[in-house]
Amino acid sequence: MTLPPDRGHVRTEHVHPKSADLDRLLAPQIVRLMTEDHEAVLHAVHAAADELGAFVEQLVPRMRAGGRLVYGGAGTSGRLGVLDASECPPTFQSDPSQVVGLIAGGDGALRRSSERREDELDGAAADFEAIDLRAGDTFLGIAAGGTTPWVLGGLRLAKARGAATGMLVCSPRDCPPDCDRLIVLDTGPEILSGSTRLKAGSATKLALNAITTATFVRLGKTHGAFMVDLAATNDKLVDRAARILMRFCPALDRPAALAALQAADMKLKQAIVMQRLGLSLAQARERLQAVHGSLRALIG
Repeated sequence: MTLPPDRGHVRTEHVHPKSADLDRLLAPQIVRLMTEDHEAVLHAVHAAADELGAFVEQLVPRMRAGGRLVYGGAGTSGRLGVLDASECPPTFQSDPSQVVGLIAGGDGALRRSSERREDELDGAAADFEAIDLRAGDTFLGIAAGGTTPWVLGGLRLAKARGAATGMLVCSPRDCPPDCDRLIVLDTGPEILSGSTRLKAGSATKLALNAITTATFVRLGKTHGAFMVDLAATNDKLVDRAARILMRFCPALDRPAALAALQAADMKLKQAIVMQRLGLSLAQARERLQAVHGSLRALIG
């Protein structure tokens, strides 16, 4: 076996100055240390707000034209990408193909780790082939330490297919070849050295949440603070949709709101347009389609 590259320079591998006696602490002390240390998460993501925002602003027109956002990573990074992608359809009623999460080792690695797969420089090739990654798509590689071969190779493979590329890391590094935009969340050393499911994982989840939330807001999936582009498919969502509809249409009580939702095929945005503009379901759909689904454009 050959000696692997020395990753001692990676910040997430450094020793945390406050955890030298971690194994001697009581459980409440460990919890307090972790929560105090997590203050760095907010600072790191806040410091990267401009870069995250610039990534979104480049992503939005590509997605509006039919392109996809594809996350790719290994281990915790890959799992967080898959998690964020899977939560977009229920939150924004987005097409499941719009945001795709890939993880080294395939879906089986979501439950059972397959660390060796992250060392495969061309490991993403089969995944890209399976989803037909192409020009118009955007690939965001996620690697806390910024050195994962599967991710670095994925950037090269994605660029060769004509996709836009980005990389999200939690340790400062130079922008790698084939990466259009590097986003650094400098979370520093972990209290358990190298365990990037801690601060780095939390910062990554927040950053991915920010990317998809900002993207779908810019794509017109919300109105104000409300998830108006939702389908009321269970009791919780029916209740939420009815309450939001009543905010937009104060003359409606709960029974009337439910009836309005039913008339709108249980789609909240359609119900709002029908009620506010006095339209039929077909007319509401046509008007929404004409403004790319922007409720703001129709009702202000």
